[in-house]
Amino acid sequence: MTSISSFVPACTAERVVRVYGRGDAEVRALDGVTVAFERGRFTAIMGPSGSGKSTLMHALAGLDGIDSGRVILHGDRHRVDVEISSASDTVLTELRRDRIGFVFQAFNLLPVLTARDNILLPMRLAGTRPSPEWFDEVTGRLGLRDRLDHRPHEMSGGQQQRVAVARALLPQPDVIFADEPTGNLDSHAGAEVLSMLRSSVRETGQTVVMVTHDPVAASYSDRVVLLADGRLAGGIENPTVDSVIDTMRELRSATAATVR
Repeated sequence: MTSISSFVPACTAERVVRVYGRGDAEVRALDGVTVAFERGRFTAIMGPSGSGKSTLMHALAGLDGIDSGRVILHGDRHRVDVEISSASDTVLTELRRDRIGFVFQAFNLLPVLTARDNILLPMRLAGTRPSPEWFDEVTGRLGLRDRLDHRPHEMSGGQQQRVAVARALLPQPDVIFADEPTGNLDSHAGAEVLSMLRSSVRETGQTVVMVTHDPVAASYSDRVVLLADGRLAGGIENPTVDSVIDTMRELRSATAATVR
């Protein structure tokens, strides 16, 4: 278990509130959430349906605004801290281009482009390019070298998601946010993608924050952050499938009891 003194945050939510609707229709999707996500670790966000897990990830990634509190993307000796929650659209665009990577349940590949061009597209739009060595390392690690000239319709779902992972890894972002990345995959392909995310953390120090409802997917992470009713509800260090299932069962029971 990582000691508090060595915890270096990659991104932080501080007293974050996000409200949808008004009056009787008001929903507090996030209700004063304070949580930090450690640099160089794989963290899963879990909770019952409607717990606020996707809302939290979208706030952390600058995809959705918040009503109060702060969201901070932390820097290092090369990059400055940025308060995402108050950043302009221009700054957010730059962050999503240079410092934040995304892997979604839908692969979001352009059908007319090859795998190579889909992987390189964000960096080309930013006017940058990876070193040939890094491109070769990423695509090789993901088993894509013999698929680089194929278009999405010529690849399986697992291969398409690996292309999406390569696209996220290539700019070497501060954080990769993954929203149910195995939701459209069978168990074998899902395990392949999760293993790739896991190895990117172990081998290159990448930070990954993943929203999932799947205990198997969560077991690939170093830590699980739990939400319920828009509030932090605990966590699991070094999760296993069984520990996640047991904890989620207890959390659902506690939530149901509160509702009654």
